[in-house]
Amino acid sequence: MPVRRKSKYAYLNISKKIKNFLLSDNSRELLIFLLFFVVASGFWLIQTLNNDYETDLAIPVKLINVPDNVVLTYEPASTLLVRVKDRGTILLNYRLGKTFFPIQIDFKAYKQRNNLIRIYANQLENQVLSQLNLSTKLLAIKPDTLDYIYSMGRSKKVPVHFGGTVKAGNQYYISDTVCSPESVLVYAPPGVLDTITKVYTERLFLDNLVDTVRQSIALRSTKGVKFIPDRVHLTFPVDVYAEKTVDVPLNGVDFPPGKVLRAFPSTVQVTFQVGVSRFRQIDADDFVINVSYKELMTLGSEKYKVRLQSWPRNITLMRIAPEKVDFLIEQISTE
Repeated sequence: MPVRRKSKYAYLNISKKIKNFLLSDNSRELLIFLLFFVVASGFWLIQTLNNDYETDLAIPVKLINVPDNVVLTYEPASTLLVRVKDRGTILLNYRLGKTFFPIQIDFKAYKQRNNLIRIYANQLENQVLSQLNLSTKLLAIKPDTLDYIYSMGRSKKVPVHFGGTVKAGNQYYISDTVCSPESVLVYAPPGVLDTITKVYTERLFLDNLVDTVRQSIALRSTKGVKFIPDRVHLTFPVDVYAEKTVDVPLNGVDFPPGKVLRAFPSTVQVTFQVGVSRFRQIDADDFVINVSYKELMTLGSEKYKVRLQSWPRNITLMRIAPEKVDFLIEQISTE
């Protein structure tokens, strides 16, 4: 409460000082001066903007109607630097409010026999002027020449591989990496195409994931190579770990006729972590423990250390209890 009273008192005190100042003769003189200053500045700005100036504008340029089997091995800059002259008000509008549409270059209209498309700046003047005011003078376009070099590539389908690292948070794991599409069409000159067996995505690093993540990512570019499509969608399903225990029997293998394995105990408990989504799908039949006769004969002990020969994928932290079992090889009648 004392703090609130102090804050209220300070606010009232400051408000009173501001009010007294505004009602004083000094404040009236200051406000009149500011008013005339703003009006004078406005007239000066209007007069200044009515003068002619020069400036540079950036207008994007785009090559269209490119066939799928055409591989661009060299491209110029994607923008034209246009030098113009006009009143300051018009140039200010270009800078602050005008949106320039890409200058479109039709591949089919400029295609030549020597795999080169060469366009001179004066061929683009009409498209540039169509986006400018009638009063604007076009002084120059840079660069003065646009060169596109291309080759007619053969194609083949190659698989896409993820080129990054994705890690799940504690008690979670990445159950799969799903890529859509799984393969893409690659266009390249014959000597290059033969060397391409797979395509990688751009590098992506994700950490501490606790939920499924979906990403659209570009393919890693290679000079002189074209991908259709050039982006893929990646899905990283995230699952939470749960612990499960199953009883797995020990199986004697390669025993001669009349001899069988007797293990004590005859089954062991295998404890592991698995995703909740697969918890019910995994049982004891998915684990195999084979004990060979030859191995027991060379063991030199009555204790056998249990080892798994096969187990389901995407399970972790497996533990076997007991780790060692007693055994004997029993002779039985074959009659």
